[in-house]
Amino acid sequence: MQVPVDEGHFFSMLIKMMNAKNTLELGVFTGYSLLTTALALPEDGRVYITAIDIDKEAYELGLEFIKNAGVGHKINFIQSDGLQALDNMMNKNPKPEFDFAFVDANKTNYADAYERLMKLVKVGGIIAFDNTLWFGFVAEEEESVPEHLRECRKALMELNEQLASDPHIEISQVSIGDGVTLCRRLV
Repeated sequence: MQVPVDEGHFFSMLIKMMNAKNTLELGVFTGYSLLTTALALPEDGRVYITAIDIDKEAYELGLEFIKNAGVGHKINFIQSDGLQALDNMMNKNPKPEFDFAFVDANKTNYADAYERLMKLVKVGGIIAFDNTLWFGFVAEEEESVPEHLRECRKALMELNEQLASDPHIEISQVSIGDGVTLCRRLV
């Protein structure tokens, strides 16, 4: 699975409208979302995307396409557990530096990633969480959800509640792909 094409186009347009310069992706897989983000970012010689994933082999599957598009120089790939990498970033530079963050990694860690990203994303910046509708199962009774999907369903339902009640952000849940929740940091 990867980010659907319509979701990639949506992020590309959003990044351009925000005039984002410095982005982060937590969970990269084969890099389609990286490619669309890199193509949307302006050219001025900086590394723009910090890409974090524990699986470097999956990232390398899409790297050829990223390089052929001429945007490989915009990506700083970090092979690491996502939360550990975010902790390292906060320790090195406690100031918010990212305009946009996209989270599509371990769903059960989304809430922990959110807490860290609120310290790394600038005021006015956006944190986007993928798969927040979880095949529609977030609206179903637990008994109707396949057993192997229940843990992530529960974590995503808790995240959705946390985000909806957080006065530090403005949210919008968009029904593209498997659901994307956008959180604009207010303070």
